[in-house]
Amino acid sequence: MNQDGAGSVTPRLPVLLDAVLNVGTELELRSTLQRIVDTATELAEARYGALGVLDPERGVLTELFTTGVDEETRERIGRLPDGHTGLIGHLVREPRPLLVPDIADDVRSAGLPPGHPPMRSFVGVPIRVHTEVFGNLYLTEKRGPAGAVFSADDLALLRVLASQAGIAIGNARLYETARCREHWIEGAGAVTTALLTGESAADALMTVAERARILADASAGVILQPTPEGGMEIVAASTLDDPAALIGAVIEPGSPVLVQLLGGEPVFIDDSATDPRMTTTVRAYFGPSMMLPLQSGGKLIGTLALPRKPGGTPYTAVDRLLASQFASQAALALVLADSRHDRERLAVFEDRDRIARDLHDLVVQRLFATEMMLESTRRRASAADLDELLGRAVDELDSTIQEVRTTIFALQQPPADAPATFRGRVLRETAGAAALLGFPPSVHFTGAVDALVSEPVDKQLLTALRGALATAHRRAGVTSVRVDINAKVRLPEGRDGVRLTVRDDGTGDDGVRGTTVSWQSAL
Repeated sequence: MNQDGAGSVTPRLPVLLDAVLNVGTELELRSTLQRIVDTATELAEARYGALGVLDPERGVLTELFTTGVDEETRERIGRLPDGHTGLIGHLVREPRPLLVPDIADDVRSAGLPPGHPPMRSFVGVPIRVHTEVFGNLYLTEKRGPAGAVFSADDLALLRVLASQAGIAIGNARLYETARCREHWIEGAGAVTTALLTGESAADALMTVAERARILADASAGVILQPTPEGGMEIVAASTLDDPAALIGAVIEPGSPVLVQLLGGEPVFIDDSATDPRMTTTVRAYFGPSMMLPLQSGGKLIGTLALPRKPGGTPYTAVDRLLASQFASQAALALVLADSRHDRERLAVFEDRDRIARDLHDLVVQRLFATEMMLESTRRRASAADLDELLGRAVDELDSTIQEVRTTIFALQQPPADAPATFRGRVLRETAGAAALLGFPPSVHFTGAVDALVSEPVDKQLLTALRGALATAHRRAGVTSVRVDINAKVRLPEGRDGVRLTVRDDGTGDDGVRGTTVSWQSAL
């Protein structure tokens, strides 16, 4: 190694020392890598420099940090080198320092792609983090007089810099991994908190998909669940684009990837669009992907898929590990949330059943007995005013009994699910109107409405009911609304029918107080 003279090491020792100190000043990995290539280019007096990050599993370059090449030139060159051919490929296969006076004369060279700047001299050194080759540093075009080439001294300086760069990269990777792990842990905690605060099943799955997409920097977060036919279907999707294109896509039974997914094994894919294991119709939208089982206690809830865009950065081993841990935590949270939801529903059902039983056993029977006593007294009474008074009392008791029975039926409905019966849907409509009216409408049923009123009459009646309730809300001074549904009506043509009657005590635009809306249809 030369010790003095033009191009020797000695005059550049201060520059080397500054370079060694500078490459370790950043903790963010990408900034560290860019600083390394910038510093190396300046130290070796090169016109162009690049640092290629190597995927140790596949032996290809995943990223390329450059200096001396503007954005327009990069776009003109196109995609990254594949890491298999030319001098770059040789350095990947044989990670040892490489010095080439003229690229065109070297038999290992594969030439330059179209649009690439002309380059002649070349020097390359591997960057090792501990014993692993992290990537390679490439410099081309020695500055100076025409025909200048890189010397052994340049190579020696770069080797020292590469050694220090390995330490700086190792520190930056540790920092990045710790920060990434912290984000995943925070994300898992946020998902657990959200799921245990009362979200519905659909919202819970969406929460997991959306949080995982953000943490993994994925193009989409997708939840798949097993189908009765033995396949898997996308039931929830979080994406920056329209998720409707993904919902409902199915992995058909017999797909090679399905065996692993149903068996609870993770699946890692380099390119969804070209991987023969992928058979869904949406695979062309994505590139690298992770498919992670959501299982807890041996129970498979579904699969969390995190695909990136075509040509996206492949997932690293750290990404896969952290995402798998997140999926395990999310699956446990889903199971706990589902159990908590079931317990709460059971408690509500038990309480409602108790209330309904008390109402039936105590209130209804007493009211019915009182009604019978009054009816008996009315029949024995002779005074006209007493007969009228008792008649009103009997009518009021009968009305009260119907309303209590309606309340008992409403208590028997699931608290969160949409009612399946016609009676339940009517009660849901009137309950919704109560928020606007300020009081609950009185609802009365006559006949076996659930058995007699079916499609399409039920939908027509509900539409008429909504319109009548809206009309009542618009009237001034409304303090009461009565809804009567009679399924024992005999229509003029002799057919059985159903009649809806809605009465209110409000004042209309014409000053008339009280209105009645009636609608009927054949059954």
